[in-house]
Amino acid sequence: MTTSHPHHPIAVVGAGLGGLALARVLRVHGIEAALFDLDPSPAARIQGGMLDIHDDSGQEALRAAGLHEQFLERVHSGGQAVRVLDRHATVRLAEEDDGSGGRPEIDRGDLRELLLGSLPEGAVRWGAKVMGARPLGGGRHEVTLADGTAFTTGLLVGADGAWSRIRPLLSPARPAYTGVSFVEADLLEADRRHPASAAVVGGGMLFALGAGRGFLAHRETDGSLHVYAAVEAPEDWMDGIDFGDTEAAKAAVLKEFDGWDESLRALVADADGALVPRRIHALPVGHRWDRAPGVTLLGDAAHLMSPFAGEGANLALLDGAELGLALAAHPGDTEAALTAYEERMFRRAQTAAAQSAHSAGLLFRADAPQGLLDMFTGHDG
Repeated sequence: MTTSHPHHPIAVVGAGLGGLALARVLRVHGIEAALFDLDPSPAARIQGGMLDIHDDSGQEALRAAGLHEQFLERVHSGGQAVRVLDRHATVRLAEEDDGSGGRPEIDRGDLRELLLGSLPEGAVRWGAKVMGARPLGGGRHEVTLADGTAFTTGLLVGADGAWSRIRPLLSPARPAYTGVSFVEADLLEADRRHPASAAVVGGGMLFALGAGRGFLAHRETDGSLHVYAAVEAPEDWMDGIDFGDTEAAKAAVLKEFDGWDESLRALVADADGALVPRRIHALPVGHRWDRAPGVTLLGDAAHLMSPFAGEGANLALLDGAELGLALAAHPGDTEAALTAYEERMFRRAQTAAAQSAHSAGLLFRADAPQGLLDMFTGHDG
């Protein structure tokens, strides 16, 4: 006896920014897609901090999605301000947001909400954890879920992030540790409860850098500060830290910043709530695959890179939009659409990944923050 599985002409695994952008652009062109996400609901977890959405990539995607004006209504006024400090808290660069830049800041959760709200109720199947997929021939695939159910699809899109369950259909590549670990922290109601830290961070983004170390922080729209303590360290460095004991974790992280100015150390010492460890991984620069019928990847699933060029979310949005536009432009010829999409995606991803890797080297080199200052002033070789 054969079991009949539900069939979806287009199935997107992952309802992050890229998957949602794809579904929205397809909908603009009268094409429906089914999205599957492992989170039990859209509010299941905090979506992360601020994103700078670039005029020539992320904003292009939002224009294609018909959402650009609504995006501009949600951006964080003043969020493009930048401060660069050294380990002694000496200000080496301070630029205010005059509103003329092409990289306005928005809260990731607000952007995801905008995209989700542009899709019909039920477009995303929440609590649908994909375990794997297998080709059935003719470009069709069967996808199995953690609850034991399965579905088939004529086009399978892996938009499921760094540890994609769809990537193995196309590539054996796995993300590798970049040599940098982040420990994330939040300071809530910063102007009232942490005024000194609020002044250090300013109205937008802070880079406080030294050799192999740094505090990266930004002001969020709710008035909190989101902080990343960055440490060049072995992959197992954080294994020796008990993040269940917040005070002990703070002490262990701050030990890496001995001799740094107390106003910078306070970004971790005074944090509200638990610290969150995060190892930074990346796929190889120039990651690509041979065309395989009926399946492709976008965003981090295709080209995970370190965050040091600020391109990840922008590329995911643009991938989703361009894939949607390619499918709309090639009705009835999915393979032509995927070929056109992948050729463009591979090129821009390789450029961005190389820039991300280069920027990581600049940020934490021995004379930091000089490398970043040179980049901002156009003297970076």
